[in-house]
Parts: sequence; C-alpha cells; structure tokens
Amino acid sequence: MTDQVTDHALELTSPPKSSEDAHAHKRDARRPNAGARPDDRTPPVRSDIGTILLHWTLVVAIVTSLVTGLRLSTDAEGAWFSKLFEPILPQGEIWTWHYLSAIFVLALIFSYAAYMSLARLKRRISSKKMVVLTLPASTKLRLSAVNVIAYWILFASVLTLTATGVWLYLGHGGIWVTVHYTAALVVLTYMIAHVILHYAYGGLQQLLRLFRPQKLRRFPGMAAHPLAIALTLGAVVMAGAVTLDFGTRDDLVVARADTLPDLDGSLDDAVWQDARPVLVETHQGSNLSGTGASTVEVRAVQVGDKIVFAFRWEDATRSLKRHPLIKREDGWHMLNNRADLSDETAFYEDKFSVAFSTTDVYGGGGATHMGPKPLSDKPAAFHGRGLHYTTDGSMVDVWQWKASRGGMLGRVDDMHFSTPTAPSEAHVAGKARYSAGYNADEGTSFYVYNYHKKSGSDYLSSVDAKRLPKDYKATAAKMGTISLSVKAMEDEGSQWWMFEDESVPYSAEKDAEIPVGTVIPGVLIQGEYSGSRADLKAGSKWQDGYWTLEVIRDMDTGHNQDLAMVDGLYVWLSVFDHNQTRHTRHSRPVRLTFN
Repeated sequence: MTDQVTDHALELTSPPKSSEDAHAHKRDARRPNAGARPDDRTPPVRSDIGTILLHWTLVVAIVTSLVTGLRLSTDAEGAWFSKLFEPILPQGEIWTWHYLSAIFVLALIFSYAAYMSLARLKRRISSKKMVVLTLPASTKLRLSAVNVIAYWILFASVLTLTATGVWLYLGHGGIWVTVHYTAALVVLTYMIAHVILHYAYGGLQQLLRLFRPQKLRRFPGMAAHPLAIALTLGAVVMAGAVTLDFGTRDDLVVARADTLPDLDGSLDDAVWQDARPVLVETHQGSNLSGTGASTVEVRAVQVGDKIVFAFRWEDATRSLKRHPLIKREDGWHMLNNRADLSDETAFYEDKFSVAFSTTDVYGGGGATHMGPKPLSDKPAAFHGRGLHYTTDGSMVDVWQWKASRGGMLGRVDDMHFSTPTAPSEAHVAGKARYSAGYNADEGTSFYVYNYHKKSGSDYLSSVDAKRLPKDYKATAAKMGTISLSVKAMEDEGSQWWMFEDESVPYSAEKDAEIPVGTVIPGVLIQGEYSGSRADLKAGSKWQDGYWTLEVIRDMDTGHNQDLAMVDGLYVWLSVFDHNQTRHTRHSRPVRLTFN
C-alpha cells in the first residue's frame, strides 16, 4: 500500500463551541503551564529480531576471538601493546576458544550478509550514502555516511582477519602474522568508534535500539524466512569449515622394513626411500633468520618391534653454546640474556621437540595453557607466558632433542605433559622453576649444568663454576672457533660440553691458572641415562642449513609415562633455534597411520 496525496488543501470547519468548552478554555488559560508543548510521546527506536540476534552473536564471537588473540599475541617476543590488556585477558587453554570463535565469526559473516540481502536491508550499508559527505547536509546525514564507511572498513578487516587466520592455521607465518595482528587492532578500534558514532547520531536511544526487538517490516521481494535461511547458511559454512579441516589433515604413514637404518643423521639408508615424507610448516618461533618459521620433513618406519622416525628441519646455523661461562676480572659469568626468566633466546643450543597425543584437541592435545598464572593455586612460570599440563588425566608423550645436552651424543630426552605436580617449597618461594605438568620421565639423564646461581643475582653477576677444565687450552680446541656473537655458527664436530674425565672440581688454585677472557662449556656430561628417560636413541647432523635427526624407540616401552605407537596417534612438531622456550608453532597435528 502507498500513501495517496491530493493536490488541494483540505479545509475543515470547526464545530460550534459549547458553553462547557468555553469554561474549559478559560480554566486552561488560567493554568500556569498553559500553552506548553505536550509531553513527547515518540516511541523508542527499535531493531528487528534478526538484526539483534546476529549482531550480538557476532559481537560475542569477535570479542572472544579478539581477547584470546590478544592473549596469544602477548606471548610474542617484544610484545607491548597486547600486554597493556594483561589484567583483563583470559588465561588457560586459549587455543580452543580462539579457533572456535574464529569459525563462528566466519559462519556469522555469511549469515549476516545473507540476512541483509534476503531481508532487503542492504540499504543500511549502501555505499551511495557516502556521497552525502560531498554535499551540504545535516550532521545526522554526515554521521550516517561516516558510519557506512566504518562498516566497510570493518567488513574488510574481518575478512582479512579470517583469511590470514586460516593461512596461519595452515602453518604460514612471516608477514601474515603482522597483517593478522593489524587487522585485529583495526577491528578493536572499530568497536570503540562504532559505539561513539551511534551515540553521536542518536544518543542513548540509538544504542538501546539493539535491546528493543520488533518484528521485521515486510518489503516487496523479501524472502519468507530470511533469518532461518541465513542461520542455516551459517551452520552449513561452519560444518563445511570443520569437515574441510579434519578431512585435509596429513597422515604420516609408517612404512615397514626389515633392516634398521644407521643412526647417523643421514637419510641415505634404503629404508627411508620407501617412507613417504610429510611436510609440516611451523612458524612464530624465535630467531630462524628473523622469519620465525621452519619447514619440517618427517618420515617413519617400523622394523619389527621398533619404530624409527626421521626429522629434517630448516635452521641456518648450527648452535651449540648453551649458557657458556666466561672468566672476567670478578669471576665466572654465565652468558645469557633472559636466563633468570627461563626464556633464553641468545646463548642457547638448538633443540627439536615432537609430541604424541591420543587427542587432536587444539594447543598440542590441550596441554598448552597461556598466561602469567593459568593455575590459580600453583606458582606461575618465571617467564609469565604459560605452562604445559593436561586437565583430564591424559598424557602427552614428549621427545626433546637438545644439541649440547646429549643430542650430538645420540640421546633424546624422554619427557611428558600430564597433570600438574604439587609444587615444592622452593617453587612456592620462587627459588626454583615450576613447570606444572611438563616433566622428565622417571630415571636419570647424563647432563648437568656447570654453574650455581648466587643468591639474588638473577645471573646478572658472577656465578659459581662447578668444574674447571683439566687443560683449558685442550678444551678450547675442542670447542672450535669461539665467537660470542649469538648469530655465529659452531664448527662441525665442535664440543660445547665437558666430560667428567676432562674436568676437575672447582678450586681457587685451578682457577688461578686460567686467564681472564677464557670461555668454557656450561654443560657437563657425567653419569648415565636410565629408566624410562633412557628409551630413545638417536643420531643427528647439521648440513647446508638443515638439521637431520633419526630417533629409534620400542613400539611399546611398557612404561606408564610413554604412549605405545599405535594407529591414530596425533603428532605435533616444534623447532627451537638457539632458544629455551620460544619454539615454532604447529597448529594442525599429523595423524600417525600404520598400514
């Protein structure tokens, strides 16, 4: 229906006034408020139910994605802006919430777009409104045009955030991390500007309209049930995204062979030729030539009751100097940049970690918990970045190769993530590092550290050396070229550790024989590996910008801190380029599959 308008003014004749009307008129004239405007009875502005539902659902999804993303970004080396929000950011198992909220945002983008089209509401964000800014117009019209511009900036930012988020999830880092983070900040800024613009346009009533539902007004050409159709489309998009994710994950097929390969860090053995490699993109680690990324190639072979893995990853430098000691005028100093925080990124060895889990829950089988204190009743990590542990009684089997702590000597440390352990008095007092559920398997290793931290020093002053070389010149020769540059590469065959028979307990007399400026290893090799911790044997080699590592273990060790190698285990991989904890991230696990 349309309004009909005549060409002529309609004249109405007033009815005759009665005596009662005359008296009433006199009474009104005598009143103090006579002639005042009647109360404003304009009904409050409202929005349709579909817009309100989709708007607030999208707000919740975007806010969840933003706050969890900001929590993850606080973990970045040098992060400062996201740390400003530290007190209000969530802690704990953040990865699942971040990924799920991202999937909801993706689905709601499609739902919102479909609803506006089906309900004939596209005029709300029509770009034609922007022309008002070039014409003489009221403030309200100009604010409306600015709001449209802000909407399109939001759409572009959310799409960028979604696209780069998918790209990061697939394992691509580098510049895309910066683009993703920038888009997130734009969305955060928009949310504040959005509220301000709407308040300037219509005051508090304009903001309250999204709390006052009304039925959708019908327009010609509108779909019968636009909200139902839009929500169905969103559900299909969400289901499709999840199905596509799980359906395209890589399978690491374990080949079979009759002969074990030589554990020499080379893939020349015939058994590796029949093992199909899987390439895994990892990113957002520290160093790695400034990219923070490393591609890992992994293969697996079963030989009888043994399983052998081969890992090959990008790392431009061979790094072996883990917290070496240097003699200065006031004594021995341990070289470091953040050793007091257990967050070293300079004077450290290369490492590599592989984790096996029975679940593919985000965050490495649900064992990664972010924040300065994710366990409210337990001590925080020194670095304040989070802790590894499980909350459901499950266990993640972790193998960690450490170049100078046995890695070059054929050992890989057998460790695990499990239920958080009870802290000791030293943990509670902040005198020892609390690692929650991240611990070594039962047994012993053959490496210890060649220094004692002095009380209250935080490694900024001198330390007490435990042992000194019998012959410091012979030790220096084994260390090869000694460069204190964190970017320097250690020589092939160099030894940045001391065996027990190459050293003697510290004494002032022996110390006096060693000149100032001498550098000695910070790692001592003594004793033996034993127990469940000794399950892994390995061979490794660095060549032409790649580390190659071969690891052998029983299919089932029988130890309760190990997982048996069975079909369907999930595998996560991490690369450490001369850093202690800032390894690369691997989001989508690889499935272990036996033929």
